[in-house]
Amino acid sequence: MGPRSRERRAGSVQNTNDSSALSKNSLAARGYVQDAFAALLVPGRARRAPLIHRGYYVRARAVRYCVRAFLEQTCVLSDVPPAQILSLGAGSDSLYFRLKSAGRLTRATVWEVDFPDVARRKVQRIRDIPELCALTGPFQEGDPASALLLGSLDYRILGLDLRQLQRLDEALATAGLDAAAPTLLLAEAVLTYLEPKSAADLIAWAAQRFSNALFVIYEQMKPHDAFGQFMQQHFRQLNSPLHGLDSFPNVEAQRRRFLQAGWTACSAMDMNEFYRRFVPAEERRRIENLEPFDEFEEWHLKCAHYFILAASKGDTFSQMLVFPATEVFPWVDPDSPAGVFPVSVVTSDSQGSNLKRYGHASTLLSPGVILSAGGFGEQEGQHCRVSKFHLLLRHCDSEWKGSQIGGWETGCKWDGRLYHTMTRLSDTQVLVLGGRLSPVTPALGILQLCISKEEDNGLEDLKVTITKAGPEEDSTLSRWRHSTTKVSYKNETYLFVYGGRSVKEPVLSDWHFLHVSTMSWVRIQVEGNAPAARHSHSACSWQGGALFAGGLGASEEPLSSILYLKPISHGFLWESVDIQPPITPRYSHTAHVLNGKLLLVGGVWIHSSSVPGVTVIDLTTGLSCEYQIDTTCVPWPLMLHNHDSILLPEEQQLLILGGGGNCFSFGTYFNPYTLALDLSSLHSEQ
Repeated sequence: MGPRSRERRAGSVQNTNDSSALSKNSLAARGYVQDAFAALLVPGRARRAPLIHRGYYVRARAVRYCVRAFLEQTCVLSDVPPAQILSLGAGSDSLYFRLKSAGRLTRATVWEVDFPDVARRKVQRIRDIPELCALTGPFQEGDPASALLLGSLDYRILGLDLRQLQRLDEALATAGLDAAAPTLLLAEAVLTYLEPKSAADLIAWAAQRFSNALFVIYEQMKPHDAFGQFMQQHFRQLNSPLHGLDSFPNVEAQRRRFLQAGWTACSAMDMNEFYRRFVPAEERRRIENLEPFDEFEEWHLKCAHYFILAASKGDTFSQMLVFPATEVFPWVDPDSPAGVFPVSVVTSDSQGSNLKRYGHASTLLSPGVILSAGGFGEQEGQHCRVSKFHLLLRHCDSEWKGSQIGGWETGCKWDGRLYHTMTRLSDTQVLVLGGRLSPVTPALGILQLCISKEEDNGLEDLKVTITKAGPEEDSTLSRWRHSTTKVSYKNETYLFVYGGRSVKEPVLSDWHFLHVSTMSWVRIQVEGNAPAARHSHSACSWQGGALFAGGLGASEEPLSSILYLKPISHGFLWESVDIQPPITPRYSHTAHVLNGKLLLVGGVWIHSSSVPGVTVIDLTTGLSCEYQIDTTCVPWPLMLHNHDSILLPEEQQLLILGGGGNCFSFGTYFNPYTLALDLSSLHSEQ
């Protein structure tokens, strides 16, 4: 790489600091953290989305935990020099001012290093803001040719390129950094922006330079799954590609990286694990109630792709494990899957033919017609709540073609809802229940969709007429992320509506029966222990009753239970289905029953070496096994959450429609094609 390319990349990396600083500013403004200094250090304002707030909150909390552990370990030591915090790539971070105002720097100093331009901007900002100067106390500004740009009694700012290690070493020594003092090296999303050799040299230099130190890093990992691929693509587009992820793709590889570089102890975990183990339940509840939120999949996936690591050495820290090795979430590592399901593209790439949306619902009207409605997706070049319906039509030779169509209104129009359910009543009738317009606006009322066509004009001329059904004002369906399943009682068909969430309740445990013939709610006796509240679970009809799997529970934790709403003579009975081995807790998946086997397709699970494929459960024996999905022949990445799926039992196929999500600050991703999963190997095993 030439000098100009390196300079352009350095500029791009500096821009990530500016974006991060605005996010931290927004984080404090919304009350996630107490930080009166973020707004003083960064001019300008930006209101970030709740998902970004959560991501930056858990980052801030993890770093704060490590800094406090370091200071608590060193503040009791009277026979060693004062402690030092060396923040590498500090940017506009307010760490020094927060520690100083809290009285935590009585025997400690803070050193910051960043690109000269970034460091100079920060020094100028400090000089211009009286509240900041009051905390630093008298300080000197360095000579323009000097690396030391600000020096006070307990605060130093240096403008240096971390890739120039010899100059870094000399400048720190000249400025008075004590290599023998207890030192915390802090690098938040820094090493991954360095080329692998530069990052390795920096880790090894720190191990050699400091005799008594703790090195804390926070950055990305897991590059190979769909979210990881999309994350990397985002940073490449910013001209600040992530380095080293292929060599160090997980926390264990990162641990080995530091131990092999000379650090004597090292512990690390992903941010899902940190959030559950080190953020108290009361604080989690506070955070989770600060803003309306409904992006759980992307929150857990983001946390799965970032980690916090603490490596130590020296008399004070040599045996210190900041993160002891215990796990909150069960670990799953399906290295030996029971089988592999091939997958192929079934739709063309013509304009409007592909279903690019998530949070939608789909239903099979007849063997050759699939209707999808709602969700968030692409429409006329814009990302929005989708108002058009999508039809997937099968032609000769099993070829499927998709098209977008509008709705004809009869008393109401499609309201743009998502996370609703759609249930087929006949070849031409579909019932839409629940959903939301926003996390604070439920989609009220039942909609009935009638599919018709002009005579002799073929399937392409199908149209959808929308009418209201059921009571005008019906609070029963003020919910989303619920399930609606056909069940049978006394030879009558009912829709069993279960779970979900609402504006007032983050998770619901109630259920209701809708009598299809009269479109009225009825009471039917249900015995047995009521299951835990949940949303984003799967549900499918089976033997007159319904099977439910997984979901997200009251504490935003994935569930592993499988439940059967069993028909009995005078109603139904809740039964827990015993599965061996138990399924990995998951949510945002889909489910179907094929040949006596329950298939759980995709979803989000928290702690794994791979993304979910298909879990196959024999409903007779209770035995479960994992199948991988072979995506060799389809465009990548493929995100198997917020999707829908349609089972075609005669063809032994499963169609996967849509899926994706708003991937943290990296952008929104939609699966571009409808895919067919080949399940024929299941049939051959019987």
